Amino acid sequence: MALATTSAAGRRGGFAAQRRRTAVVAWLFALPFLAIFAVFMLGPLVGSFAMSFSDLTVRDLRSPFNVNVVGFENFVTLFQDELFVKSIVNTFYFVGVGIPLTMALGLLLAVALNSGIEKFRSVFRVGFYTPVVTSIVAVAVVWKFILQDSGLVNTVLAWVGINGPDWLNDPFWAMPSIIVMGAWRNMGTLMIIFLAGLQAIPRDVYEAAEVDGASAWRRFTSMTLPLMRPTLLLGAVLLSVGFLQVFEEPFVMTQGGPLNSTLTISYYVYNQFGYGDYSVASAAAYVLFAFIAALSAVQFRLLRSKDN
Repeated sequence: MALATTSAAGRRGGFAAQRRRTAVVAWLFALPFLAIFAVFMLGPLVGSFAMSFSDLTVRDLRSPFNVNVVGFENFVTLFQDELFVKSIVNTFYFVGVGIPLTMALGLLLAVALNSGIEKFRSVFRVGFYTPVVTSIVAVAVVWKFILQDSGLVNTVLAWVGINGPDWLNDPFWAMPSIIVMGAWRNMGTLMIIFLAGLQAIPRDVYEAAEVDGASAWRRFTSMTLPLMRPTLLLGAVLLSVGFLQVFEEPFVMTQGGPLNSTLTISYYVYNQFGYGDYSVASAAAYVLFAFIAALSAVQFRLLRSKDN
């Protein structure tokens, strides 16, 4: 009896020692990544968060110990700055119009590729996805030439007797122009995601609905969309994170103008860093982070599967 107890205790001790060795080896393998993450990700994150509660400017880089803690003063200053408030309005204008437009186009293309287009399906997939992998700077430059006063769009409109506006220099049309370009560039990503979701829906579900006499529109609204809720959620969250951080498009195409009509939060942060006001820039960046987290939470609430 005592021998059996001693043997069981020995086995348990051996298993515990083996688990400890395995854990040590695992941590050794993970150590290079953890070191890189701590230096290049975690450190800057903690530093920028601390900066948002200080009065750090470019003049303090040589004497960082002279920096003072100012609490939430930077955040109060931000919301008292009309330019920052305008950047929030512009960003949510871009998001509020751009996300539904891009998701609708992506879903339309996915449905077409899944059912209506049988031949050359792979060619269409590559063609619609190509803008996603193309350099955003190159895409923005091309669109800038297309939308300028004497560009391709206005040339085509002139053929039918329409005098098109100067799209990128008109405060009313500048943001819609950037939204259209953003939707065109990002709909390929959603097309791939939505196509995968459509192909995961069992065919017998649609066959049963057809037998019951459901129309194509009824099958789409009552079956496809509910079954696609998790996929729609994924697309909406990914798109929201990207659209809320929009920067390259206005930077290349309009430089935030005209009259700050395309100034976004990310562009505002960039400008503040350029002015050397690092603390205000960091505070604005964390306001943007809060917006991203809040919008993602709302989307999870609205689009999550009812089973969950």
